[in-house]
Amino acid sequence: MRPGPARTTTRPRPTARPTPDQFRTRRLVSVALLAVALLAIAGAFVTFGGGVDRVAIAERYAAAWSRGDYKAMYSELTGEAGNRVSEARFTELHRELFTTATGEKLGVGGTPVELSDTAIRVPIVVRTRIFGRLTEQVDLRITDDGDATGIDWRRELAFPGLATGEELGRTVKMPPRATLKSRDNVTLAEGEARTPDPSVADIAPSVVGQVGKAPPERAAELAERGVPKDTPVGLSGLELALDERLLGTPGGTLTAGDRVLAETEPEQARAVRSTISPAVVRAAVTGLGDRLGGVVALDPVSGAVLGYAGIAFSGLQPPGSTFKILTLTGALEEGIAGEGSSYPVETFATLEGVKLENANGESCGGTLARSFALSCNSVFAPLGAELGAEKLVDVAKRFGFDGPPLLPGAAVATIPEAGEIGDDLAVGSSAIGQGKVQATALQMAVVAATIADRGSRPRLTLDLDVARRTPKAPLTRVTTPKVAATVEKFMRGVVDDGTGAAAALPGVEVAGKTGTAELKSTQSCQVTPAEGEGVPFDPESCSSGSDTTDTDAWFAAFAPAGEATPRVAVGVLVVQAGTGGDTAAPIAREVLRAGLDRG
Repeated sequence: MRPGPARTTTRPRPTARPTPDQFRTRRLVSVALLAVALLAIAGAFVTFGGGVDRVAIAERYAAAWSRGDYKAMYSELTGEAGNRVSEARFTELHRELFTTATGEKLGVGGTPVELSDTAIRVPIVVRTRIFGRLTEQVDLRITDDGDATGIDWRRELAFPGLATGEELGRTVKMPPRATLKSRDNVTLAEGEARTPDPSVADIAPSVVGQVGKAPPERAAELAERGVPKDTPVGLSGLELALDERLLGTPGGTLTAGDRVLAETEPEQARAVRSTISPAVVRAAVTGLGDRLGGVVALDPVSGAVLGYAGIAFSGLQPPGSTFKILTLTGALEEGIAGEGSSYPVETFATLEGVKLENANGESCGGTLARSFALSCNSVFAPLGAELGAEKLVDVAKRFGFDGPPLLPGAAVATIPEAGEIGDDLAVGSSAIGQGKVQATALQMAVVAATIADRGSRPRLTLDLDVARRTPKAPLTRVTTPKVAATVEKFMRGVVDDGTGAAAALPGVEVAGKTGTAELKSTQSCQVTPAEGEGVPFDPESCSSGSDTTDTDAWFAAFAPAGEATPRVAVGVLVVQAGTGGDTAAPIAREVLRAGLDRG
């Protein structure tokens, strides 16, 4: 028997026994590897839908709610919940209930808490106008819906504190309307009948305004404030401008079904003192008499409205040559005119083949200051055309044209957009306050006040508390102090030795600008084909130059001018009443006097 191949047997070498330190190290490594593996498994578990962070969903939903981002809230709903309510209805319902509660702000009041695997409780805080601060818990049910997880939304979740089947409701009670007073603390309107003190019974109707049923355009605003539909509210004048303060604070009960969530008592507002000076109002009423027009006086520094009469806030008319204040401002800004500029003495200017005459066909021109003092159309119409529509409109908008109402309920002064004005004739006509330019006495008083306060436009107020809290009212910079100072100097020339001499006051520097706006001719005159292209056309041919009903009389002014701090700015409009110098300037003088003498 042949011997087989030799077999080699390798016996394992004996290993050294690990030390205690080595044993502990190996054990820690094993535990760490196990933890990593478990985390990986957990991560995969979350990724594939089994471990969705429901608290994170609740936090996102609550954060979106606090922002009023209903679209983001809706995106967190389950598909089944989304089938029950459309995004539009979801949004509408939240807004409806927030308005019912007179909500002002909603926020998250703390950290969400897990009640169970599917329920997350979120504390919500709602600040309301009527019912104060509400703190309620909202329980969100977060469930799996196919491959996604979201909020199983129900209708009661649209407002914090509602239970299943409950509707949010409120009852509201208004306090008596507050007393309305003048700046010197005399009662202008009191009680349900809005009765004035006998000492101001003659002028109170001019400024107080009317109270009655709210117009449809105020429905949403009043609903947000919690004011019932049948509540008498301010419709005009001071009653409208100070309506929110005069209404006071409503009281009432907020309910969830039969449960009371909150309850408050109505609170009458304390008497509201307006900025109105009876003496200034009396001067405005007396000056206007029984003529159609508007008169207003302002404090250029505080923005306080001192008094008004007639259609001062609502009467839109072409401002005539008072608009030359704006044209002069733009020309000085752009450097196309300056104090050293001079112009030919002429009776008219021709733009686009059309003759624009000076008032009564007078010869006019000379220095820029003199041309302004005498209100030369032959200078300022071409100057406006040179300035151009774009820059002219820009200046007008800075002064307040085409902007928000200067006061609640006030009509907005307008000028067409630059591209809509037209050719040089239309721009030149706009530059002298004709064409399609429209303004109120209030707007032209603001123009005067802006020049008075070195180119800064004040924010107007009829609330004495506001005027006194901010002695220097929030301002809008319209032009530079240097330009405003030059315009003021020229306006002083109008009163000292120009068309506005009837506004002069002894011992007081008055700066002003007259305006005589043509009406019938402005509205109907145009070049007809029969006259031929390039043939001079006289707009005065449309109406008799002696017909005072063809013109509105305007005056815009302030005092004191010069180095003293301005205290009063006025705007005067008398419809179809002749020239600004003859008719409007004397009214302005007496209103300025009353404003300077006020307490």
